[in-house]
Amino acid sequence: MHVTVLVPAHDEEDQIAETITSLHGQRRRPNRVIVIADNCTDRTADIARAHGAEVIKTVGNRHKKAGALNQVLEVLLPQLGSRHAVLVMDADSALDPGFIHHAVLRLATGELAAVGGTFTGKPGGGLVGMFQRNEYARYARDVRRLHGKALVLTGTATLFRALALKEVVRARRGGRLPGRDQVYDVRVLTEDNELTLALLHLRFRILCPAECTLTTEVMETWKDLFKQRLRWKRGALENLTDYGWTRVTFAYWGRQLLSLVGIIVIFAYLGATAWSIAVTGTLDFHPLWVAVTGVFMVERIVTVRSRGGVQMAVAALLVVEMIFDVFLQITQAKAFWDAAWRRERKW
Repeated sequence: MHVTVLVPAHDEEDQIAETITSLHGQRRRPNRVIVIADNCTDRTADIARAHGAEVIKTVGNRHKKAGALNQVLEVLLPQLGSRHAVLVMDADSALDPGFIHHAVLRLATGELAAVGGTFTGKPGGGLVGMFQRNEYARYARDVRRLHGKALVLTGTATLFRALALKEVVRARRGGRLPGRDQVYDVRVLTEDNELTLALLHLRFRILCPAECTLTTEVMETWKDLFKQRLRWKRGALENLTDYGWTRVTFAYWGRQLLSLVGIIVIFAYLGATAWSIAVTGTLDFHPLWVAVTGVFMVERIVTVRSRGGVQMAVAALLVVEMIFDVFLQITQAKAFWDAAWRRERKW
């Protein structure tokens, strides 16, 4: 298959060289690498060219990553046929050497429309970075246990069959899918999640095999992480609202319900603990909450085994990881609240 890589980049001069180098270091190198310089004010374009990539600058794009990709895909897709694939990846990601090789092998069978990757976090970010790396390790473990049946083709890196992307455009044009007649729906906050739903509603198959791995940047401050996760969670809710209740969204709505239950449980847990201390001056070990604590602790330890003994020890200190879990639940609650009251959506 002929593989074209699209890397949308907005002011990524610190990351773009590593991203392109990871593409040159692939066991199966791509045929073409295009960096989409989207409203850049730094040296992203110059660095990309210096590392051997083509550079296309967006014109008048007001729709961020989705708009930048659409501008290039509108020109590129008509030139592509059944033997062509398009790899879309973030400018702050770096593919492991076998990613494209294994993705092409899977795609070339003709059974799949897209092959996504699982990712680990790059170094940095202190405590908040550590939490994200542990979270990503748990996500990759879950995907492996499901034999690659991930719910989302993430924007970090996904290889698409060109004909599948063309079918998405036709389906949007014909009213069978939400959005305008483009690959990416520019109205949404999470364009990768929406495109996943689009492919599944067209009865295409997707996979995130264990062999397709990469590293991606972590948010280095709590503020940046909160903004990122609020966008992800709010976007996922609104994607589901656009598609409604279907055979595809059934499982996704179920996960949202579980998230809501999770919010209730964790705040009930913290509330019961605080009440016990406030009223009695001691911590009352109720059997129910002791059991919940035990299950939670074991799950935390087991699911970070791939990160080594130090991270397992940190996970065993329940209060440390609970900081991150409470943070995520607060973010989820804010997303539910904003979606319910239709507050302004922000990237």
